[in-house]
Amino acid sequence: MHVTRVAKSDPIRVSRGTTRRVVLAVGVAHFINDAYSSFLSPLLPRLMDRLGMSIALAAILAMTWSLAGSLIQPAAGYLADRYGRKFFVIGGPLISGVFLSLIGLAPSVAVLAAILIAGGIGSAAFHPPGAAMSGGAAEGKGSGLRMSIFAFGGLLGFAVGPLIVVALVAVVGLSGMWVAMLPAIAVCTVLAFVLPSDRPHPDAPKPPPPLEVLRALRGPLGAIFVIGALSGFLQRLFLTLSPIISFQDGVSEATGAIVLSTYMGGQAVGTLVGGVLSDRMDRRYLLAGLTALALPAHFFAFWLPAASPLMLMFAAVAGLLNLALMPPVIVLAQEILPESKGVGSGIVMGLAWAVGSVAVIGFGFLGDGIGPRPAALMSLPLLLIGTVLAFHPSLRPHRLPDHA
Repeated sequence: MHVTRVAKSDPIRVSRGTTRRVVLAVGVAHFINDAYSSFLSPLLPRLMDRLGMSIALAAILAMTWSLAGSLIQPAAGYLADRYGRKFFVIGGPLISGVFLSLIGLAPSVAVLAAILIAGGIGSAAFHPPGAAMSGGAAEGKGSGLRMSIFAFGGLLGFAVGPLIVVALVAVVGLSGMWVAMLPAIAVCTVLAFVLPSDRPHPDAPKPPPPLEVLRALRGPLGAIFVIGALSGFLQRLFLTLSPIISFQDGVSEATGAIVLSTYMGGQAVGTLVGGVLSDRMDRRYLLAGLTALALPAHFFAFWLPAASPLMLMFAAVAGLLNLALMPPVIVLAQEILPESKGVGSGIVMGLAWAVGSVAVIGFGFLGDGIGPRPAALMSLPLLLIGTVLAFHPSLRPHRLPDHA
């Protein structure tokens, strides 16, 4: 039996067959987690009307959920690196699924915020360990592909989640959407038996604390952090403002969900494309090209009439270009911090996306003043920062895959 060589710092030592099983199982867990995480956006117009929220308050609410699912990711990654990742990979989606199925029962903005925070904590507990478990399932060649499978599972969940929750609410109403938690409970129970134990090797070095790792932001990790933050900002901007733009354009809730699913479906494909390209080309050119092309694609996705055929085409392309950034960004972070893969993943997926989410608040207030569509269009030049940072000198040693 061929056994994949894995570094001592990695807790999983498995055969090729088990490697595939681990990667696919974590991808399924990511699908479950992010499907529930997508429930808020398509229901925002309905919740705004029911709870009397402004655009700015809706943006703050979306930011609250995003921050809860982002800020503690480095800490979750550290705990998983030190004590094992399986518990987090199973428990995170379970918590997300249970709590985010309860948003329809919220009688006030405060209760809704509390539910979103709880669901966000579950999401935060999953992402860094999940990325580290996928990336560390084997060593060397193929890290980009493994990361793209991980990311694809999440984005596929994001793509179908809006369709599922809108269809469910149409049948059972907001008060009955609690039944959506049942699949999460069932799948996470199965995953408990599918995923292997991953206690760290006794001789493995202890990962440095998150605060110590944060010092790496002064080097190449800082450039990757900003590019990740821009990607998170762009996704959160679209998920927050697009449903409101669709509503103002007279588009139905179901059709607005199709707009979101089209964008997220493009992002799911983008994660596969980004992972494959990350294993085959200079990552500086990849990151620069993706950020540069994402600007005009998002411009037309926001500018064209909501749900028009041309708008849906640009929404798919925009989503693809944006989330094709994820696999190379995560792989680079794990290469820069090989002994702290969970923490590194948490920094570029968690803290970075938290920063991007906070930036959306400003454009939410701007949207109250000038309208959501002009506010979205005015934000897009920020993407050029990522194009410039892709060629930061500190990234030169990491520009090519390990096996290139």
